[in-house]
Amino acid sequence: MKLSELIGNTPLVELQHIPVNKNVTLLGKLEGNNPGGSVKDRAAFGMITAALERGDIKPGDKLVEATSGNTGIALAMIASIMGVKMTLIMPDNSTRERVLSMEAYGAKVILTPAVRTIEYSRELAEDMAAHQGYRMLDQFANADNYGMHYKTTGPEIWKDTHGKVTHFVSAMGTTGTIMGVSRYLKEQNPNVQIVGTQPTDGACIPGIRRWSKEFLPKIFDPARVDRIVDVNEPDARTFTRRLAKEEGILAGMSSGGALSAAMKIASEIESGVIVFIVCDRGDRYLSSDLFG
Repeated sequence: MKLSELIGNTPLVELQHIPVNKNVTLLGKLEGNNPGGSVKDRAAFGMITAALERGDIKPGDKLVEATSGNTGIALAMIASIMGVKMTLIMPDNSTRERVLSMEAYGAKVILTPAVRTIEYSRELAEDMAAHQGYRMLDQFANADNYGMHYKTTGPEIWKDTHGKVTHFVSAMGTTGTIMGVSRYLKEQNPNVQIVGTQPTDGACIPGIRRWSKEFLPKIFDPARVDRIVDVNEPDARTFTRRLAKEEGILAGMSSGGALSAAMKIASEIESGVIVFIVCDRGDRYLSSDLFG
């Protein structure tokens, strides 16, 4: 079996202790079970393989991409097996585990000042692509990003819930996950509610973004999201810790944010099946204060 064949088909696990509405089934899709440890393995594989197949890039080319962490790890992993060179640009408040993981796969990492946010990292990547001979996949505007979720994540959720899913909840970063899954689930049942999460103003939740208008991902179509729930940082932290302590699921803070939104939905409906994305594994946050 090839490594790429291990991407996807992640488990859908029913929470046993956290839910408060006995008529609502709350299911976490454990994307940390992908070989690179996050949901971003799907998009990274989709973007690089599609670009190679189209001839947009070829083995030996230099790629550059801005990332907040998980996409970078996934791109570094896929680039290593596809024979392309990867340079990743990220804010310098990213955990050391993330940087080391990217470098272990052979990628070059450039750290930018955290106070200038991921938006500056994106500007630098665009400049390097324009003037220094790099190619950029541009996950924020690349249809192959959400395309992989349309082909894989959405069908998996529909199949594993036997078509009974009523609500899908996802953090919104590049928005690739929610855009692809929304497309697929709405085709199967237009009544499935698609819920996105974004941080409250000033909150710092890795993996979830509140984009300024000029940096809003071009792949994002607001018509494909039925509702956006603002999540504050204390709630995201609390539910991330509860996932570990009560459900045995060690994940990052964006997963706690998605669970926070899912719990809000569960408290408002009489019954249903809610699926939320557990974006990654929590072991890449152990040097932070998330579990301290």
